[in-house]
Amino acid sequence: MTPPLPFRLHLMITFVMAATGTFAGAVLGLALSGRLLSLICAGAGGLGAGTWALLSRRQIVSFFKELLRPAWEIPRPVDGDAEGLADNVVAGLCMYQAAMFPLARGGVSAAELTARRAVAYRLSAYEGLPRQIQVSAAAALEAIDQGKDAARAAEAMSGFVGHKRALAHISCTILPALRQ
Repeated sequence: MTPPLPFRLHLMITFVMAATGTFAGAVLGLALSGRLLSLICAGAGGLGAGTWALLSRRQIVSFFKELLRPAWEIPRPVDGDAEGLADNVVAGLCMYQAAMFPLARGGVSAAELTARRAVAYRLSAYEGLPRQIQVSAAAALEAIDQGKDAARAAEAMSGFVGHKRALAHISCTILPALRQ
């Protein structure tokens, strides 16, 4: 039975290192003194390379296993662009919520309310956002659009922000743990 490729690669590297160490020791010993020192240096070089191969086997095999894994098994890194876009959506929704429920009557003009609403909808509908963020943002926009209950809108916003944090927790904490 043929051993797996990472083990065969380690065996080939070990052979090349041992042969190179032996040859280099023999040439150095021959250049310095003669046949006896050449044999001693060749043995030391081969022994040193063999010891290196024995001590580094696990690291080399794990390196080649990681290198040769199929592409679909490699977890994707966290998408920083999507995280940044989700933060922008949160900011846009918060501005729209502040315009919809101002602290003072008449504190926000109709034009400003319309502009903030348009920005919030554009940010929430951006195709680069993950689907879960789009759905949560749509639910928050629906609660804000009704405009009757500030507490319900605040609850929807906190749910959206909590959902975004949960996604960040999954992508930053759990996925790297699964990789190991």
